[in-house]
Amino acid sequence: QWQPGVEIELPNFEALFDRIQTASPLAKLVMEGDSLQQEGGFQAIDGSTDLKWRRIEANAHKTVHRIDKLDSFQNIKTPLLRFRSTIKGPCLGERFSNFIMDLEERKKWDDQVAHVEEMYPINDLVAVNDILGHKKFGTCTRIGVGYTQTKQGIISPREQLIMGGMQEYENGATILWGTEMEEYHNHLLPPGPRHTRAKSHLFAATLAPTGDNSFDVEYLLQMDVGGGIPNFMTTPALTDAVKKLFEHAKGYFEGGEGSDLDLYLKSKEEEIELAEVVFLKGRQQELLHDGLDHSDHYSNAMRERSILFTP
Repeated sequence: QWQPGVEIELPNFEALFDRIQTASPLAKLVMEGDSLQQEGGFQAIDGSTDLKWRRIEANAHKTVHRIDKLDSFQNIKTPLLRFRSTIKGPCLGERFSNFIMDLEERKKWDDQVAHVEEMYPINDLVAVNDILGHKKFGTCTRIGVGYTQTKQGIISPREQLIMGGMQEYENGATILWGTEMEEYHNHLLPPGPRHTRAKSHLFAATLAPTGDNSFDVEYLLQMDVGGGIPNFMTTPALTDAVKKLFEHAKGYFEGGEGSDLDLYLKSKEEEIELAEVVFLKGRQQELLHDGLDHSDHYSNAMRERSILFTP
């Protein structure tokens, strides 16, 4: 349910997803509904673009095998970074999202995070999907406003207030997205001392299956860390943080017997089995009830018939 007394402004989804697919060929591939099996993923991408990307790194043997950079995007003078990775394992967008939004999970790769919280989840997904109104945007399965705060480090603590969501597609692909809330939403910030505001002008992570046990990820990040620090000083730190995220993701998805992934998948199987048992029991009760109703009706009918034919 919507939290009482809290008004949350949804983004312009048309504009948001247009920005995402403009910068992310993999997101465009997913939105256009092209096949993502076998020859899908990065292999199916048309390399043509009007954007002047500059290649920062490229090494097929690394977890993040390519990093590109735009010095500005959408008239914002903050660099847009694009990371590409190919990961072995099941394509589970919800798990990837958990690396970012769950505090304990995030601490495993982000040593600067102090607090992460989904403060205002929007649970009326039917209404949100009605607003989305276009199948190319997939089905929104999670959306809300989250808060992030970093620790004191070389720079002072930073805080963010982000509207984010998760779009799932029938072919197994997922697009995670996020955009900074405007200043007039500052009343949604948690109580306590305020910190320098960092702003993610654009965040998106597209996960596209390339087979039964592999998927490609294209990750976009356009972040201004605030405080007037030059971009040439912050870009290496942001790049290093995202690399750590992917190293963590690689280890998680490639986990074998007894790993966190294995335990998660088994718990999901148990949930499904339990739901099936509950459904079957409920159905049996319905059939039993219907049978009793029918039996009572039959008995009453026979009794009435015996009365009619009483000699």
